[in-house]
Amino acid sequence: MNTRSGDDLIERIRTHPDDDAVVGPAANDLLAELYAGYPVENLGRLIHSDDATSVKTGAWLLSELGERAAPMMTEIPALLGHPLLYVRFFAVEVVLTNAADGPVIARTLNLSQDPEPAVRWKVLRFLAGATVDQLAAGVPHLPPDHIRTLTEWLLSQETEQADPREIIERLEAGDLTTRLFAAAAAARLSARNGADSTLLERAADTETEEIRSFALERLRR
Repeated sequence: MNTRSGDDLIERIRTHPDDDAVVGPAANDLLAELYAGYPVENLGRLIHSDDATSVKTGAWLLSELGERAAPMMTEIPALLGHPLLYVRFFAVEVVLTNAADGPVIARTLNLSQDPEPAVRWKVLRFLAGATVDQLAAGVPHLPPDHIRTLTEWLLSQETEQADPREIIERLEAGDLTTRLFAAAAAARLSARNGADSTLLERAADTETEEIRSFALERLRR
């Protein structure tokens, strides 16, 4: 492990020369250092920076580390609530790839109502990819509101006989959050049913960009 190189790369990112914006050469080199054993905790120097580029780069690096990001999970609630959509976007990925606790899962579920389509798209991927245990862990930490009801419904699709007609009805609902959860249910059911892509095809036919692009991505797999 070359600690000096990792430290130098962090400082290079913090000063972000023009050729090193967010995901530039220094960020990629630092990612390699992190995989080689450079302490992930040192990314705190980026995510606690007052510089937007440094914080965004730190969030991206955490999202690329998978389970290696676990030592930084205490930082994730603040990143999920960060004013920069880029940071919220990648914080959701960190939650997905780590066994986060219930309150963090609940915060992530609440981002299904984020004002930014890109963040909602990322949460949709979380809803489709999270384990049953992850989703269930978040429920007790949600108030008795719309998102809790939808999360419980999504979980019911795993433990009861899923009704494709109900999923289609929800895909056509007037409420965007309901459509997001329905698209996640469509993806989860399609994954269990192998080649049956009917529900994802219905989701891909929507006018909601984050749902359409998500469904098309799944169909291309």
